[in-house]
This record gives sequence, C-alpha cells and structure tokens, in this order.
Amino acid sequence: MLETFGFTLVALLVIVDPFGTAVIFASMTANDTVAQRRRQAIRATVIAAIVLVAFSVLGGWLLHALGIGLPAMKVAGGLLLFLLAADMVMGQTFLRATPEEQKAGAETQDISVFPLAIPLLAGPGGMTSMILMREQARGDPAAYAAVLLALLVVLALTLACLLGAATVARWLGRTGGHVIGRVLGVLLAALAAQIALDGIRQSLG
Repeated sequence: MLETFGFTLVALLVIVDPFGTAVIFASMTANDTVAQRRRQAIRATVIAAIVLVAFSVLGGWLLHALGIGLPAMKVAGGLLLFLLAADMVMGQTFLRATPEEQKAGAETQDISVFPLAIPLLAGPGGMTSMILMREQARGDPAAYAAVLLALLVVLALTLACLLGAATVARWLGRTGGHVIGRVLGVLLAALAAQIALDGIRQSLG
C-alpha cells in the first residue's frame, strides 16, 4: 500500500506540476479579481478530481471490454508518459495546453474548465496514470484507496498553489517554473521507462 501510494504520488506530482501550473494560472488570470481566481481554482480542481477518478473507475472496464490486457496498457501508458516527459524536458507542448490554448484561455472570462482543468490538471498523462494505478490495484481495496489518497494529496497541493498563484509566480518566475518542469520531466521519464519495462516483462513472462 505504501509503495502504491508513493509511486502514484510521485507520478501525479510530476505530471500535474502544481508549481508550474500555478505560474501559468497567474499569467492567465492577471486581470481577474481575487474572488474570480479563487472560484476558478476551486472549480478547476473539483472538475479535475472528477475526471481523474472517473478514468480510474471506468478506464479499466473499457480496457477489458476492448480485450486490452494490463501488460499492453503498461507499455502504451509508459510510452505516452515518456512523450510527456520529453515534452517537459524539451519545453514543448504536445501533450499539455499549447501556447495558443493558453492564449485562448487568457482571453476567456472563466478558464476553470478549459484549459485549466483539462488539459493542465487532468491531461492525457494524468488519465493514463490513474488507469494504470487502478489496474495494478485491482482486487486490493487498500491499494486503490492509496491511489485515491495520493490523488487527493496532489490536488490539495495544486489547489493551494493555485490559490497562492501570484506568490508562487513571484517566487519562481517563468524561468524557475521552466527549471522545475525540466527536472520533473527527467524523473517522469524514468518512471515511464519503468512502467513500460514492467509491461514488457509481464508480456514475455
């Protein structure tokens, strides 16, 4: 249970990137009032929680309905997470909100659903991770509880960062956010490789 909690916590922290997301959120809501930013932050976090929990519950059912086994999902999920890691390290935006999407969000009065909740908080990487962790915990309620607890911790930290986005942005600046994103990207690449290797090992075994 502790191993599952730790693995899920690290993976989601790296993928969601609370501090980097807070910097983006601060720049996109620079003209909003404190009350508007608070409302958008809370709403986006709740929506992201619902989406990620739904994927953890229904994603496994969909895989079984399509006849996709856990080893195949691990390999595919590992590759997808590796692409996200490369995205973070190279500073590209293939699997997160693109600059155009961020600009469109900044021009919208309420960005809580798009692009904040989806895809910044609940993007392809987070959805894939929740499905993988749920499948690994299948048949073990304690392990699945650990997955949900890790998600709760990450989203709570993310909400705290969003509520204090102006302070986070002032401390880190754009450069600091980029540095953190690249360091976390390297860690995510290692996690993704481990997931893919486990899938290959299971399929060959």
